[in-house]
Amino acid sequence: PERGCLQAWAAHSRALVGRWMTARCGAEARQVRRQQRDEFRELLLSIRGLPAALPALPLELTVLYNSLLCTVGASDSAIKGEAEGIHQGLLRVLEAYGAYGQDLGMEELWQKVLQEVTVEKLQAPLHHLAALQAAWWLAAGRLGSVAGLFQLLSTAEGPGRAQCSEGQNKLLSVIKAWRVPPEGASLPLVQSAKDLKEILCTAAAFLQGLQELEAGNFPTALGLLQEAAGGFCSKKILAQIYTCLGCCAQQMGKPQTALQHLKRALRVDFQCLPALSHVVSVYHELGETDAEMQALTLLYEALGKNPPSAASSSPYFLMHTELLVHTPVLTSLLRHHHPSEVKYLLAQRCLQDGRVADAVEHYLDFLSLLQEGLQQQVPLDGGSALPRIPEVFLEAASALEQAGRHQDAITVCEEVISRVTDLIPRVLRVEERLEQPECPLPGAGLAGALPSQTKESLCCLAWRAAGYLHQGWAWAKLGESKEAVTQFSRCLSDLLRVQLHGSGVRRTENLQAEVEVLQKIRLLSLIGRGMQFLELGRHKEALLDFQHSLQISPGDPAAASYLVQTLWKLNRKQEAAAQWQKFCQGSLGENGQQQGQERPLPLYLVSCLEQATFPHSEPLARSIQDYLGSAAQDTS
Repeated sequence: PERGCLQAWAAHSRALVGRWMTARCGAEARQVRRQQRDEFRELLLSIRGLPAALPALPLELTVLYNSLLCTVGASDSAIKGEAEGIHQGLLRVLEAYGAYGQDLGMEELWQKVLQEVTVEKLQAPLHHLAALQAAWWLAAGRLGSVAGLFQLLSTAEGPGRAQCSEGQNKLLSVIKAWRVPPEGASLPLVQSAKDLKEILCTAAAFLQGLQELEAGNFPTALGLLQEAAGGFCSKKILAQIYTCLGCCAQQMGKPQTALQHLKRALRVDFQCLPALSHVVSVYHELGETDAEMQALTLLYEALGKNPPSAASSSPYFLMHTELLVHTPVLTSLLRHHHPSEVKYLLAQRCLQDGRVADAVEHYLDFLSLLQEGLQQQVPLDGGSALPRIPEVFLEAASALEQAGRHQDAITVCEEVISRVTDLIPRVLRVEERLEQPECPLPGAGLAGALPSQTKESLCCLAWRAAGYLHQGWAWAKLGESKEAVTQFSRCLSDLLRVQLHGSGVRRTENLQAEVEVLQKIRLLSLIGRGMQFLELGRHKEALLDFQHSLQISPGDPAAASYLVQTLWKLNRKQEAAAQWQKFCQGSLGENGQQQGQERPLPLYLVSCLEQATFPHSEPLARSIQDYLGSAAQDTS
């Protein structure tokens, strides 16, 4: 009776495999996979209803192999956890030999089984099942376990087969050294072990390449990723591998090589849009702005079309590379940008490159997207290309200002001011302590406020002050000097809310950037207001502002030049000449070195810095030199 059952079960198994071979594409294939998964499970349960016996084990292990593959194929999702059924299958092999292994881990269990089993008919089913076990371990990142398992398989075939030559990758060497047992016609497989071996080689090379890339071992990573690119995989995975090769080459300081790999990725699969994102990054690094803009535009258009996802794998394969490679570093490298992020990048790069009209258009498009609930669509975290929303508004105001749309810039800034006003405490005290830098700042905002709360309050204060600053410059451009003075004064009044305690003590690092931005805004506001006082003929008030500017930033070229000019206008020519000589003797040079060490300014402040530049350096210098020359002659 048992022999009759085995024959019937074997015939059923062959029929299931045959049905799979005739239905491989589309919805029919997916339906067949689900049916086969269920039928193979039922068949396996039937076989396991009998005590473990050597004659039935080849069939049982083959059915287990096919069942696991059909389960993977039916879900078509990343493999996680342990392979269901392999542990029980190995225990039944030992049971048939009168041995036990319930207390052993999977690695020890495989070692025991391969040592105990010597029957020739069991070698092929066990090797096939071991290849599946290797797939699960690869997906879990257990590369050492995979290498150990293939070492055991090759050692069982004959000593010395799995030896690794110097300079070769051990894992790839032992997988390639494994001889795939022939597939018996009486026990067919839904996916051949030979194909599975090729997939394991590709996945192993890809995974190790990603590990080395993350560790910063770029030459090793490059070699492993090139090995993976020559392996057995779908177009989708091949494009991903080329994308990783491009990122690796870029990290190695080889941008042209990086572009070659990234363009190859797009030729293989144009839907691999992360490759196009990295092309943008490489062009930015090379300073090829036109090419960068074209790539960004192409990326934005491609994202807007929302093309259907490419088939992840060939329908012929239940197990494929995509299911085995799912690491955080790959997820990071292949992150898809939201269309709005790309729209912002276009706006930002146009503003940085002085393409003001284009920048205005892109910023206004982006701001309209904000009205459609962009914050709900894109998480504004560290993984996003988007800055904080008030900064985007301020950048848009800067673009509008540069485009001569001063009234629109004032309106955009008013939006920022109104939105953040309720978030700013009346007084913001920042305690500067070297002791316990990680503890809450006791005087920051409300009593006992956390550093993160203080940081957020400082950001909100900077945004509102920057809004007043931009409004001041906009009114100045409109010729409304009195209104400009009012806005600059509001900015300076805002900044009086910050009280820094502990002079001479280094600020805690997590607040230093925010405090530096506030100080820069204060400097620009003082210079801006001083310039408007000069326009209004209020020279003494202008002089005070420029003197305060130099207290904030000693040796600042703009503040120093305006101070000299103001003294000259007040007919204090001797003082003006003395100040001019003082700055020419090294203060300006020292300030240039200091500026090189400063953090880069937020983009929304760059235009303000440009507007604060002193425009009459040469005429003023000639006037002072003439005065000094005349004074020298009078003295002689």
